[in-house]
Amino acid sequence: MMKRIWITGLLLTTCMVFVGSASDKDLGLHSDGGSWKFYADKSKKDDLPKVLLIGDSIMNGYRGRVIASLKGKANVDCWLTPLHLASKALHHDLMRVLEQGPYDVVHFNIGLHGWTLGRIKDGQYEPLMRSYLDILRAHSATTRIVWASTTQITVRGKPTELDPVHNKTITKRNVIAAKVMAEYGIPVNDLYGIFIDKLNLARGDKYHWKGSGYALMTKNVVRYIEDALVDKPIVLYVAPNGLDAK
Repeated sequence: MMKRIWITGLLLTTCMVFVGSASDKDLGLHSDGGSWKFYADKSKKDDLPKVLLIGDSIMNGYRGRVIASLKGKANVDCWLTPLHLASKALHHDLMRVLEQGPYDVVHFNIGLHGWTLGRIKDGQYEPLMRSYLDILRAHSATTRIVWASTTQITVRGKPTELDPVHNKTITKRNVIAAKVMAEYGIPVNDLYGIFIDKLNLARGDKYHWKGSGYALMTKNVVRYIEDALVDKPIVLYVAPNGLDAK
């Protein structure tokens, strides 16, 4: 089991400790209501390592299964957020969520809400991702980080067909992010790769997946978290067939 330690620094000097389950208002998060919020593990046990899942609606599809799979092995907090890398509130909210740790493992995906034209300007995706990672890494010297690649955008009503325009943004950014992760020594849970020959598991609304699709994601997420908890060697990214950064 990984040991957790506090480090002194700017990100931790403002740390506030909340007893019980604090609301997003208590945490100072820029949540916009509904299911978008921070979910603290209500059944946490002090003798277990602490895991944080960060992501959008894709994470929401597998978080319940991941929590159940890690029951008795780890306390799992979840931050379900629509923020993308260029969102003004992202860094503030990320720091406030990380203050609910320290976390032994942070598994995150951030990409599906950023594909819309104009949200992230050309040439800015890589530096924005680096800034995001710098916050994650500065939070604790012992936290293991895992990045999950962004899943496919399919044609509405035709789930086995990739969106000919917008999915190219996803694949391009996945390759850029994977290069950065390799540089930082961060393992990649390639959720995009597992669906290359399984688009029949897409729900048909362009973005989401059937229950069987989320079950596949869960297996990958749990495996990467468990490996990180026991400090197994990192798995460097290997681009699957179909990803093209050009």
